Amino acid sequence: MKHHLTHREQKVLWATIDHYIHTAEPVGSKALVSEYDFDISPATIRNVMNMLDRSGLLFQPHTSAGRVPSDSGYRVYVDELIDPASELTYSTHQFLASKSDRLGKSSLDGVMRDVAQILATLSGCIAVITAPNMQTMRIRHLQLVMVDRCKVMAIAVSDTYHTASVTMDLPSETKPEILEGELNILNNFLNEHLRDKNWSELNSALQWDDLDRQFQQYAVLLQQSLQQLMKLCDRTALGQMFISGLTELLRQPEFSNLRQVQNIVQLLEADRASLMALIVDQPTPSTNSVSIRIGSEISIEPIQNCTFISSTYLCDDKPVGTVGVLGPTRLGYTRAIASVQAAALHLTDAISKW
Repeated sequence: MKHHLTHREQKVLWATIDHYIHTAEPVGSKALVSEYDFDISPATIRNVMNMLDRSGLLFQPHTSAGRVPSDSGYRVYVDELIDPASELTYSTHQFLASKSDRLGKSSLDGVMRDVAQILATLSGCIAVITAPNMQTMRIRHLQLVMVDRCKVMAIAVSDTYHTASVTMDLPSETKPEILEGELNILNNFLNEHLRDKNWSELNSALQWDDLDRQFQQYAVLLQQSLQQLMKLCDRTALGQMFISGLTELLRQPEFSNLRQVQNIVQLLEADRASLMALIVDQPTPSTNSVSIRIGSEISIEPIQNCTFISSTYLCDDKPVGTVGVLGPTRLGYTRAIASVQAAALHLTDAISKW
């Protein structure tokens, strides 16, 4: 529903939400007059707040209390009243880069874990980062390695330097000493045909008729290895997640209630499928490539007192993973949006340089 607010109504709504975000206390007209640059009387502000209440943008939690924002009020605030400046996103991006560089680059997973921790601290929320979806990646390198006389390992490296490996028993008819001597030729064959192919094309992209006659005995081994790698890819596509910041969230007064805490912990520890559904089901971004779901806009009932802000990070200009923060509806939206944008930019840069 579109609300057509006057400039005065927008200013009162912005000030009310800004004050509530900082204090977590219902807001009255006197507080707005004393702390914000209004050139109108408290009575006029009360009239405006009454109108905003009737419009469903504010409400009174108790009859004698001041006002607090509704989900609709936060939606107008996010869509029309704030502007997470590019300068803030840029400075946060630079801060992330300097912090994570000092933490090291042992692996892409390590970078994501570090960024999740920093993002949680910056936003005061729970940070959630999904690992790159391997089905969207391309093969950079494939290699078969003898593990012992009875086993061979197939290792695949993606264009983001994510790795997957499976260990296979050698078929009974395969002579290990012969296979070991021919691995280089088989590896060259695999890379010639599969490099730059999508993970989902692992098995179908390879023309088995192209195998020289003397290597046909390995066709079954190769097919089984690639099929196992594809299954591993499917499981990875469900999403490894890096989560940080539960402690940050518990500092918020909204989560002093034990039941609210249990709902969050249940989601993070025992209901990852619902969390992944929330991440994957991204509506059209509403603010500079960031998706923001507020309160009742979230499909998961136990966390409908929360806001989820998310964006995607890219590889070769294609989305491969998601960065998000989960916090109370009463959160610092400008900083949280800038932090999510910065984290997505940072991971996009990290993947491109890895």
